[in-house]
Amino acid sequence: MPDDQPHTRTRLPVGEQGSLPPTGRQARPLRTLLTVLVVVTLLVVAISIANSGKHVNQSGAGHQDAPPPGSSAPTAPSGELPVSTSTNGIGTGYPHTEQGAQSAAANYAVALGGADMFRTDGRRTVLGAIADPAVADALRGRLDQAMTPEALAGYGLDAQGRAPTGLVFVSRAVPIGTRTDGYSADTTKALVWCTGLGGLAGSGSTLPVKATWYTLTLTLHWVGGDWKLTDFSRQSGPAPVPADQQAAGADEITGAVQQFGGFRYAR
Repeated sequence: MPDDQPHTRTRLPVGEQGSLPPTGRQARPLRTLLTVLVVVTLLVVAISIANSGKHVNQSGAGHQDAPPPGSSAPTAPSGELPVSTSTNGIGTGYPHTEQGAQSAAANYAVALGGADMFRTDGRRTVLGAIADPAVADALRGRLDQAMTPEALAGYGLDAQGRAPTGLVFVSRAVPIGTRTDGYSADTTKALVWCTGLGGLAGSGSTLPVKATWYTLTLTLHWVGGDWKLTDFSRQSGPAPVPADQQAAGADEITGAVQQFGGFRYAR
């Protein structure tokens, strides 16, 4: 056929057209629908996260609700929120529960292990905050008799509980854990496992600061809407294996004692 004749197309029979491979254009509607669904899902998730963030902020300064019962929160502290009241700088007003008794015992262990207990006026202040008024005088008298000039000299202190000039007396208690023994709503015994620091910090000290381990047993009585101390005793240990760690020098310990404040609330 001459080239100047119009070209023609050949059409296959209808039955044969189905055997041709489908083109990729037919999948575009489905692909578009899937894209829309993904976008909508992402928007819903983003809105949910934003709303949850607002809920946390409105509940108070980033405070998060406690995990539901039965769930685990390894990094969360055990116990209720710290008490909001204090007497002579010592936390008071604990819940009337077994946990509240343990919290009171831990806090009182910090107070009993402090340097204030080596001075007459300091003991009066501490016991005035933590002791049952019915036995406060008896406890104070017992401790006054124990803190004789000879006993204080064993700590490197004078008869008034003061350290030599140029030295700093260190006495701190750090609770490690608590438990109760025979809890009741009226009276309970709470045991506090502690590590403590004691000694004279500074150059020339003959009584360097040392770490000790001991357990305090505190008898607590519910009186006046709070747990109050009626008696206490101390026994040595249990002490873990000491670490293979070089002891700090006198100047370093003195600086640490002066720069790092102790805790007055523990739970």
